[in-house]
Amino acid sequence: MMDYETTPAAAFGHALTGLSINLLVRDVALEVSFLAAVFGMTAHRQSKDFAIVIYDDKPIQIHADVTFSNHPLHGMLPDSGPRGLGIEIRLHESDPDAACANAEGAGGVILQPPTDKQAHGLREAVILSPHGYAFVPSRRIGG
Repeated sequence: MMDYETTPAAAFGHALTGLSINLLVRDVALEVSFLAAVFGMTAHRQSKDFAIVIYDDKPIQIHADVTFSNHPLHGMLPDSGPRGLGIEIRLHESDPDAACANAEGAGGVILQPPTDKQAHGLREAVILSPHGYAFVPSRRIGG
């Protein structure tokens, strides 16, 4: 298991495989606080510009906008309003009822309260983080 506090950035980058998530935010502390309060994610290497949060032993990177000043996306970032519209970050095996109970107090907005989706066999909710990313906690129903 990787030590997220001490592993050099290049070694961390080389260890990533498959799909990874990197969220660009205006306020790292705000997003990390939300993810910890609502989904129980743990933060590592947190600074004003960067954090690694862990969900189900998988890292998600949180970068402040300023860290992407030389990235092609930087000029396209909105100064205000939500971000990430059109993508869902699905957190399987997360309790949607518990997440919604914590979301508003942590700065989130519940777009869809916990709902049983029989066709998919999942109970899920849709919660916007303070920066407008759509997180979808879900659990299996009926088995």
